[in-house]
Amino acid sequence: MKISPSILSADFTRLKEELKALEDAGADYVHVDVMDGRFVPNITIGPFIVDAIKRSTKLQLDVHLMIEEPERYIADFAKAGSDIITVHAEATRHLHKVVQSIKDQGKRAGVTMNPGTALSSIEEVMTDVDLILIMSVNPGFSGQGFIPSSLKKIAGARKMIAASGRNIELEVDGGIKVSNIKEAAAAGADVFVSGSGVFGTPDYRKTIEAMRKEATTVTAKA
Repeated sequence: MKISPSILSADFTRLKEELKALEDAGADYVHVDVMDGRFVPNITIGPFIVDAIKRSTKLQLDVHLMIEEPERYIADFAKAGSDIITVHAEATRHLHKVVQSIKDQGKRAGVTMNPGTALSSIEEVMTDVDLILIMSVNPGFSGQGFIPSSLKKIAGARKMIAASGRNIELEVDGGIKVSNIKEAAAAGADVFVSGSGVFGTPDYRKTIEAMRKEATTVTAKA
């Protein structure tokens, strides 16, 4: 079970300290939300900030591109230090080609889709991806509540992974907190993105430990 705190919810005036706090707290990844103001209504960060984050932490960077035509920027985000690059099925006409370009850069490739998009949109790249991300909120803003119907999609993705016979991580992003991580884990997720669910608490270590304990307890019973 891996915890990937979303840096978008961090205090950017203390970014290096926040990253060190995540390391000390036992986080597995740093989730980096990249938004272009087109695919989603918000604008966040680009390769320059990803590079700064990479130089400030030992944690792997889990970079989620919520941008139109991500193929134009794969090389830039790879060069900036991304370890995992995840793209949206809706954002490109050539999903397989984009996944291959991520792999060609020596990075792990992830795919995702909006809550209203069917899992079938990623079926044809199952033989190539390293991570599937299930969005449990509509992308664009942090602090949203978890969409309950996402649990069915997580379970469906877990079945797809089992059928593929491949070791693909199943990540969930949106509204994840200590109080509901157990449900997502029971549905089949094994990587959990949390923004305010971590950064909105006074003790990151205590929160991450509680999240991991809740998630692991469920899988141990399964």
